[in-house]
Amino acid sequence: MTKRRPLLLFLVLLPLSVLAENGAGGDSCSPDDGCRDKHGALKLKIAALVSILVCSSIGVLLPLAGKFVPALRPERDAFFAVKSFAAGVILATGFIHVLPDAFESLSSSCLSEQPWQDFPFTGFIAMVSAMGTLMIDAFATGYYNSLERSKAAPVEEGDEEARSSGVLSKHVHAHGTHGHAEQDCSAGVPALAKSDDLIRHRVISQVLELGIVVHSVIIGISLGASESPCTIKPLVAALSFHQFFEGMGLGGCIVQAKFKSKATAIMALFFSLTTPVGIAIGIGISSTYNENSPTALIVEGVFNSASSGILIYMALVDLLAADFMAPRMLNSGKLQVLANVSLLLGAGLMSLLAKWA
Repeated sequence: MTKRRPLLLFLVLLPLSVLAENGAGGDSCSPDDGCRDKHGALKLKIAALVSILVCSSIGVLLPLAGKFVPALRPERDAFFAVKSFAAGVILATGFIHVLPDAFESLSSSCLSEQPWQDFPFTGFIAMVSAMGTLMIDAFATGYYNSLERSKAAPVEEGDEEARSSGVLSKHVHAHGTHGHAEQDCSAGVPALAKSDDLIRHRVISQVLELGIVVHSVIIGISLGASESPCTIKPLVAALSFHQFFEGMGLGGCIVQAKFKSKATAIMALFFSLTTPVGIAIGIGISSTYNENSPTALIVEGVFNSASSGILIYMALVDLLAADFMAPRMLNSGKLQVLANVSLLLGAGLMSLLAKWA
């Protein structure tokens, strides 16, 4: 877990130095000064930083409060409903918010015709990102499963015979306890399956956090660098809502992954701080930042495209398909209706926010 932090930090901080460059985009690509108010914008940006920090923290910590709130524990129906709602928010974020922004950036007239106007880079990068996420997902899960199995000591032939004799002896001497003897004989199978599920949840939570972090830092920088109150005002409420429910989705995955307290705290803190730190960096570079410069457009477009591919894959495959195809969901009509309504509500509300942000 801690070994991945330098890589994660590198991926987050990589665009910052590039975004700070003031690309020469020409007069037609200069920022719009129609609603420019540096002092008023700074007040709104500080309010946005505080609001998003609070909402992100509450969102990611709420599922972790299952120890104190029984309704939020993974074995309860309410947990599935909340997770489905959050998955809908993440899915709408990828399709409705991040992907269109990427299309807008990479198809801008401020970019040269060659090669940006001749090929649909946005869809291509999103597709490659989704496939890359699938490969990382599969390889990481397979690697950690193999690692877990290799830790178990191999059973020698003599030990196997002794174990069989012991089970048989228990069966003979414990009349009427046939079920218990069989359970002892196959106890390793459920334990192994449980270990595989735990590894799967841990991989999902880390890959999901990576996808969220990539677009969150871009959003934060864009908001922090803007000096237009007309642009910032609708973003404050929209991003607070977005970060709250995105945090709930990530928090639910962290709960199922059963990380140690230190790792859980690091993941929750990292998510909570990403957008506010992006806003702070945006404020710092606002005097030199030109959101319409070719450099900024390319970096934002590429990272948003990659992020949308990750979020769409994670929402559909790792969050929704995993839960909706689980035996518990398939065997309960009530839970299916609850999860589907929650999914549609989350995706619908997040899509509605696109009207303002």
